[in-house]
Amino acid sequence: MNAIEFHDVAKSFRRHTGQFLLRDRLAQLVRGRERDRFYALKNVSFQLPHGESLAVVGPNGAGKSTLLGIIAGLALPDHGRVEVNGRVAALLELGSGFHPDLTGRENIRLNASLLGLSRERTEELAESIVEFSGVGDFIDETVRTYSSGMVLRLAFSVAINMDPEILLVDEVLAVGDQAFQNKCIERVHHFRNSGKTIVAVSHAQGMVQELCDHALWLDHGEVVMCGEVREVTEAYAGRQRTTVTEG
Repeated sequence: MNAIEFHDVAKSFRRHTGQFLLRDRLAQLVRGRERDRFYALKNVSFQLPHGESLAVVGPNGAGKSTLLGIIAGLALPDHGRVEVNGRVAALLELGSGFHPDLTGRENIRLNASLLGLSRERTEELAESIVEFSGVGDFIDETVRTYSSGMVLRLAFSVAINMDPEILLVDEVLAVGDQAFQNKCIERVHHFRNSGKTIVAVSHAQGMVQELCDHALWLDHGEVVMCGEVREVTEAYAGRQRTTVTEG
């Protein structure tokens, strides 16, 4: 059994076109609604075994974040089959799952319950989460009093310390100051070395080659290449250089 499997997965969204005139609505009915949607993912298939890591690369708008959102359960595909086997922690929009009127400690408990952790296990993890985040005495203050950097540090600490089996990382390792960034990267390395599964989106070629075994290259929602991380990322970087030169 693999950690993650995508089989012929597609995901589309409706284009935002503002207010419609009556004639526009009638035209929609005549021609159908397919033209008013764009496909973020088109027939994407891949498999990721447990304990291995995958880098997802591609230009802006390629569908990378949509793919992570589907793995995290934040979106459903239009068609195709998705299998995710393991508890997922998503480092996507850090802090988006925090309630501003709850304290940092209460938000830790809330996020733990959403991940299915018991109260006992949450209490065991709480102090290590607070210590790693560095928010100190503010942990019992409401999150609305935190600076943006404090929110990011606590959100990262919650996600990485909740003992997930699958970690999703979307361009968020550059949080806080340099010392905290180093702590984050070190913890992700520890996560990988402990046999957990990672799916990472990053434009930093060196980082993904260091963290990941495999890579998936997306462009306009379609798979361009999938294979060993160095081979795929170097092919993608070569395409980028060619595009810049031609431009």
